[in-house]
Amino acid sequence: MLNIVLFGPPGAGKGTQSALLLEKYQLVHLSTGDILRGEIAQGTALGLEAKSIMERGELVPDAVVIGMIRNKIEANPNAAGFIFDGFPRTQAQAAALDEMLAEKSAPIKAMLALEVNDDELMKRLLLRGKDSGRPDDANPEVIGRRIQEYNNKTAPLIDYYKAQNKFKSIDGIGSIDEIFGSLCGVVDGLR
Repeated sequence: MLNIVLFGPPGAGKGTQSALLLEKYQLVHLSTGDILRGEIAQGTALGLEAKSIMERGELVPDAVVIGMIRNKIEANPNAAGFIFDGFPRTQAQAAALDEMLAEKSAPIKAMLALEVNDDELMKRLLLRGKDSGRPDDANPEVIGRRIQEYNNKTAPLIDYYKAQNKFKSIDGIGSIDEIFGSLCGVVDGLR
């Protein structure tokens, strides 16, 4: 089973690259952002709580996210593998994911980290906000908090995966095809 963590700050291109990787490698996409936005669109209690948290630029609590991921893994027992996009975000989540996958003897093969500087992220997110209508992509202060939250709380996961020799840095600046080529070069080496 090919299990990959696609990693990077908000606006790094994870969603775009995930779609391409899914098509090429026939994996199942697990995006916490998509899962949460689905809950918000459905107006569930979880969705309303998540919306409030996300609009402040904060992360949704681990217990909620981990439960949703477990449900999605269990709903796809015959998957060739998973791309985890936006999860894990903390070392506690990474350890919980490792534990879940150990039960299936299907560990994470690699963390593919899209590296993009903060100025480029701000430009990308503001541009995306004009098209997406997402309030968290339209406000520079909220975007700044999201990037800072990533730098403070999520970026330390790099050390977690480096300690397992699973961290792979990918330059996230360039054309979509160039970045995809770099990702595929790494993924092909994992198989």
